[in-house]
Amino acid sequence: MSKIKTILFIASLFPAIWLTYALLTDQLGANPIEAITRETGLWALRFLWLTLLITPLRWLTGWNQLVSLRRMLGLYVFFYALLHMLLYLWLDQFFDVTEIIKDIIKRPFITIGFFTFTALIPLVITSNNRMVKRLGGKAWKKLHRLTYFIAIASSVHFYMLVKQDKSEPLFYISILVVLLAVRLYRYYKKRCTMAVSLS
Repeated sequence: MSKIKTILFIASLFPAIWLTYALLTDQLGANPIEAITRETGLWALRFLWLTLLITPLRWLTGWNQLVSLRRMLGLYVFFYALLHMLLYLWLDQFFDVTEIIKDIIKRPFITIGFFTFTALIPLVITSNNRMVKRLGGKAWKKLHRLTYFIAIASSVHFYMLVKQDKSEPLFYISILVVLLAVRLYRYYKKRCTMAVSLS
């Protein structure tokens, strides 16, 4: 697993490295600011989906060590979401607090994006083993169910952001529906098994 973690860590940096290179070499099209802001947001979404995929893969393969990859992937979600937010605050709003507040209030997809990013912060703060012990397993799991809210809100944010062709956000939404449906199915199956055993 240590080798897999190392490979995954390095591979997860590639999008940021490529986007930096593409920006410096003018390969991001006519509106590079919009392109790099959107791409960092998309990579945050992709890593979030990969994080949600770990549990179904563990159920399918029985390889429980996969759980150890989830924390790293989750931190990369925050890394790319942070880049996405900083690019918006810097290149789009020039850190003008008044304009940022106006934009959050005026545009619903910005409102959703802002609160979604905010919801990531407590998950990152409590992602280490010390915080798991401090909060207790049950409380920690309840807090980290925020991941589902973040996933749904991110999908809505992306859908509202795209003005014309909605096929790409709908594709990501369809993946999320499958990932959540698998969990609901397993939960329902587990409840049915428990009910039968108690009867």
